[in-house]
Amino acid sequence: MTLPMAVPAADLPARVRIHEVGARDGLQNEKSTVPTEVKAEFVRRLADAGLTTIEATSFVHPKWVPQLADAEQLFPLVSGLEGVHLPVLVPNSRGLDRALALGARRVAVFASATESFAKANLNRTLDESLAVFDPVVRRAKDEGLHVRGYVSMCFGDPWEGAVPLHQVARVCKALVAMGCDELSLGDTIGVATPGHVLELLSLLNEQGVPTNVLGVHFHDTYGQALANTYAALQHGVTTIDASAGGLGGCPYARSATGNLATEDLLWMLRGLGIDTGVDLDRLVATSAWMAEQLGRPSPSRTVRALSHKEQ
Repeated sequence: MTLPMAVPAADLPARVRIHEVGARDGLQNEKSTVPTEVKAEFVRRLADAGLTTIEATSFVHPKWVPQLADAEQLFPLVSGLEGVHLPVLVPNSRGLDRALALGARRVAVFASATESFAKANLNRTLDESLAVFDPVVRRAKDEGLHVRGYVSMCFGDPWEGAVPLHQVARVCKALVAMGCDELSLGDTIGVATPGHVLELLSLLNEQGVPTNVLGVHFHDTYGQALANTYAALQHGVTTIDASAGGLGGCPYARSATGNLATEDLLWMLRGLGIDTGVDLDRLVATSAWMAEQLGRPSPSRTVRALSHKEQ
């Protein structure tokens, strides 16, 4: 396999943890439902490629995300993977109950930085949604769980346009105060640019949210995901969300296209000499396999390029 020449850049992290979201954020956006065993095999192959944090599924009511209605069936099929963290999304106390019953040790809540998206996604105001999450996060912490807080629409909203940085910071601080161990800053519709990313990260630091609890989650709508990731690396962020094969979007924001492809991210990180512990060859093979299951080519440029070379 052709690999990029590693030329380390100054003042970048030596190692990055990839938070793989393809099995949850990617597959939830599929028009057709993927069989449970195919999902389980996808997670196993991702783990075999070296990914150690793989978001497995969501305990959202099946009415809202029917593609993930098999959470109770899927999680036991993959929960025994050694050395792999399997976070699951929990929207409320009932979702947390379901996750705890299956032995999940990492959960995530999904907040919004804007009123419009809170209404579209959660059918609540922003403050009402935070009030729902508060007892969920606190009980999860009491149970000894690791809790991630997603913050969507951090850089732009399809209904409201540009999102004030202080508005994003208010939501982030509220989630940290509840007890969230880490936050994922979501560019849900892919409108961020590197300067915007650096400005938000700097403001969060000024507001008391340290870089070591922050991760970034970029969509590639305007082709900016890798540039924005590089900006986050320059700031010291070491947790990057990505989706194998570039799967995913957002069922509640039609303008959201796919997530940053994990393979495209890996290509850049390898070229920068940044360690991830992930085998690019195995990951490309996994995403090519998943594309076959879905019946369409992978959106990832790296998957397409390397798969073509092997033919």
